[in-house]
Amino acid sequence: MKFANILLENNERAIRHPAMYCRATAPVVFDKAEMEWLLYSAGEYDFTTYFNSLSVRKLEQYAGADDFALHLEIKGSECVFLQTKATSFSTESEILSNTRKEISGADDWVAIDVPLVVDSDAILIGFILETSGPIYIRGGYYSLSIGHPLNDIELALATTTFKKERFIEANIASVKKEILGSDDEIAKHFHMHVVDNGRTLDWQSLNDGGVTVYPNDNVGGAGGFARGMIQAMEQETPATHVLLMDDDVAVSPESIKRTYNLLRIANSEYKDSFISGAMLDYQNVVDQWEDTAAFIDGRCQAIKPRIRMTEIEDLVFNEDSEPTDRQRNNQYAAWWYCCIPMSTIRNNGLPLPIFVRYDDVEYGIRCKPKHFMTMNGIGIWHMAFHVRYNSAVERYQTTRNGFIGSATTGIASDKEMLSYLHDTLQLELKKFSYASAELILDGFEDFLKGSSFIKGKVAEDRFMEANRKKEKLVPLDELWSDPVLHDVEMSSLTRQAINEDSPRGLSDRFIDLLSCNGQKTTFLKDKEDIAVISADGNAYPAGQIRNRNKLLVVDWYSKKGAIRCRDIERFKRIVKRYKRDMKYYKANKSKLYDDYAKARSAMTSVEFWKKYLGI
Repeated sequence: MKFANILLENNERAIRHPAMYCRATAPVVFDKAEMEWLLYSAGEYDFTTYFNSLSVRKLEQYAGADDFALHLEIKGSECVFLQTKATSFSTESEILSNTRKEISGADDWVAIDVPLVVDSDAILIGFILETSGPIYIRGGYYSLSIGHPLNDIELALATTTFKKERFIEANIASVKKEILGSDDEIAKHFHMHVVDNGRTLDWQSLNDGGVTVYPNDNVGGAGGFARGMIQAMEQETPATHVLLMDDDVAVSPESIKRTYNLLRIANSEYKDSFISGAMLDYQNVVDQWEDTAAFIDGRCQAIKPRIRMTEIEDLVFNEDSEPTDRQRNNQYAAWWYCCIPMSTIRNNGLPLPIFVRYDDVEYGIRCKPKHFMTMNGIGIWHMAFHVRYNSAVERYQTTRNGFIGSATTGIASDKEMLSYLHDTLQLELKKFSYASAELILDGFEDFLKGSSFIKGKVAEDRFMEANRKKEKLVPLDELWSDPVLHDVEMSSLTRQAINEDSPRGLSDRFIDLLSCNGQKTTFLKDKEDIAVISADGNAYPAGQIRNRNKLLVVDWYSKKGAIRCRDIERFKRIVKRYKRDMKYYKANKSKLYDDYAKARSAMTSVEFWKKYLGI
């Protein structure tokens, strides 16, 4: 069967970063007159890339695939075909010399079918075209054989959107053209469900046979995806798999096609696996942030480091690296792109009603699929984490939902969650970020109210309240009227200056720990000038902030900032509140955890969600 198309795209992303598709010594352009792709002049065109190499090691593992072949259609100048491979030790494409095939020039299209050699050490295979002049290519694809019947697949794409029209309308149009309008097998077995939490889409113009838009209350990502799962479950031909995808992403339809094809060929060992699509950086297009992650010590941790998908060694690393045992026991797939078998949903229920954040963490750990399948070429582009930092999410939501996930599902131990609570609270207090510290306690206190609170339709109101209470950043031009900044030159706010730190000695560290950056004692002599630090809540520039009583926090990406001042009275109120909450928690922990654990089944049922959603 055909598994993966040779992909070349005519969009800004592909034009700016062609090495995701083809590394070449001459341009690759889309010829509008011919409506085909032109390898512009004599040169070497290497398709051993993120989108156009074939992950043979994983295809052998996931499907028992063999008998790999390449189909191409070419016209134009003479050229030479060379097969490539990449192994665990490759830093560039390795040419298999015995695969050389000379192709005569032709004015009409010539079909070329090449059996591919897969050595025992090959992780990836690809090909190079050496051209003597310009040639056109079209209709290329990799095919393979498997030794078992194909799986019957009905794939539903469920995406939840809230006032992200620019992204979601582009993705709907792309799906309609490239998937539903294609000749590929997926077109007959695919439906896109769009849950519009903002009720801003013109659903009548967007709906057709393969796309349905549902105006919905704002129930967050968890509620939107629950709605999508239900609609996929109850569509005319029930879905066998649901692909969850964020709204504010860019996606190549080829990734969705490969997801469908991988589901069709998966063997008995892998057919009930999750498929986890990678998150690539929307701005730095070639960088991959994550493809799966683990929840460890109360925190989300990417299983792989940040890697660059134009480098052969990183393409190989992405395919042959494995999670540790600890990571595997706490592994999950983020819902920016996650494909889940419907059988898993029927057996394990729907998401918890927690609006946003950790819904995917809790669900992945709850379901514990035997495997998470990942593959080069399957993923989306999303804004990087530090660009979209929101303290209402990262402080209120993560605290509340982390404890709920711990109590309902055991995503982390109570000790790990308490350590996370203490560490994040201390971090915010040291940076005089009192609003964020209060959001942490808001989240913790809402958890302490028990399952009956979260079962009520309060998630949206609580999240909106957190957004109202969070620290407000204002444009730097407006901020500069504050006399506190009279000695600070705006030109000094370079990215380096905002993110730098100063070293501390052991005695400095000890004093900072005991004094919580001067808020527990008054004997320290403050520095008079204001410190400049990043607005990223996870940053801890300890040397920069010590002995300061004023901080200028700057979000370099949005060109906004805020001034923070040491407020010892507010600090004392927060600490007192924290101690009171901890006393209540310790007295009621067993009761709380028992309550949440017993409530999980009801909160994740179809009946509960239909009532919650009003459908």
